[in-house]
Formats: sequence, C-alpha cells, structure tokens
Amino acid sequence: MSSKISFTKENLDHCLRELGKEFRRLNGTAMPAEITLIGGASVLANYGFRDMTYDVDAMIRASSAMKEAINRVGDRLGLPAGWLNSDFTRTKSYTPKLAEYSVYYKTFSNVLTVRTISGEYLIAMKLMSGRQYKNDISDIVGILREQKERGSPFTLQQIETAVCNLYGGWDHFPKTAFPLIKEIMESGRLEELYRLYREEEKNSKETLIEFEKDYPGVAKEDNIGEILKNLKARKQRDLDK
Repeated sequence: MSSKISFTKENLDHCLRELGKEFRRLNGTAMPAEITLIGGASVLANYGFRDMTYDVDAMIRASSAMKEAINRVGDRLGLPAGWLNSDFTRTKSYTPKLAEYSVYYKTFSNVLTVRTISGEYLIAMKLMSGRQYKNDISDIVGILREQKERGSPFTLQQIETAVCNLYGGWDHFPKTAFPLIKEIMESGRLEELYRLYREEEKNSKETLIEFEKDYPGVAKEDNIGEILKNLKARKQRDLDK
C-alpha cells in the first residue's frame, strides 16, 4: 500500500494504539491479536535514520474483528483504505519463517501485541527485494551505519545466518545480492554510500513515474529492473550526444 499520507515512528505508534483500543472494543480480551511489522514500518520502529514510510505492511494474526478495527481507525484518523495490510505476502521477500525470527515491540490495550523484524533479518529481506526505486539498498546501508554507531555492528556472518534462516541460503537471491552486501560492509564509507543510494533511488522513482505516464500499467515487479536499466542507458546516450 502506498499513499500520500506518511507514517513516522510517532504517528505509527498512535495508529497502533488506537487500533488496540478499537480491536478491544470489538473483540473483547478473550482472543488477543498479533501484528508483525515488516519493511519500512519495521525500520521506523527499530532505527532513527528513516523519517517516514508510506507503507505499513504487516503479518496479521487476529480474529475477523481486526479488519473492521483497521477500517474504523482508518476512517477516524483520515487514513487511506487498507492503511495496514498484508499485501507484501505476495512479494518475493515474504517467507512464513519471518514470524519465527520476529522480535517483540509493544503491546497495546493488553490485547494487541506488535512485533517487528530485527536489523539483520531486515537486511536479508531487502537484499531479496533489491528494488532500485524503493528504499531497499539505502535502508541496508542505514541499518549497518546505525548498528555501527550503537557500538554493535553487524558482521557478514550475521547477515548470512539471517539469509539462511529465512531463505535457506543465497541460491534464490539476485546474483548481485552477495557481492553488494560484501562490498558495502567492506567499504568503510557508510555515510557516503547512504547519501549516494538515497539519491539514486529517488532518481529511479522519478524516472519510473515519468515512464508510467507514457506507458501506464506496463511496469511490473518482474520487469522494473530491466525497464530502469534501459531508461538509464537511453538517458546516458542522450547525454553523450
């Protein structure tokens, strides 16, 4: 889900707090619910380098009352339909093993437990996605940078362990994934790389927006990489003329 409404750590917690209250009103306390935040929302919950996200993806384990609670909170707070959803389960980075390696975040109204994905597992997920037009690579660098600033830097072995735990190894990853993470971790230039990747992602997103105007509905998850590659090559040829 994407929208013009952005979520920060503070208003995300507010939305979850309101969701806990609404779910309790509808469902009582006999059947608690569990939500595991994924992607940008999980980055927000665990790190400080991200100001916001437009996506609130989650794994949801709850009674049918949760859907109504999500809708009611969305209507009350002026959020878009499906402001919290599980659409990401249809993407290639999803695996049911995420639940096994999730970590506790907070409990709201004594009925809604919220969990998140820890840093090394977020990195594994984002390496699997590798989207040039999202925050995938800059998030990887941001997580590595902040872990280093905290005095608990990740090792390549920790990342590989997360990769194996979630996906069984590197075999199903893009061929560029392992060389990329190895290069980033050995670079010693995390601050610079973060700025570079954020700028590149921003430019890629703007390029895709322009492409969508001319060719609506053509770009899909499985061809966006090739489309961006061709558009960048065309732009470079135009610059070289």
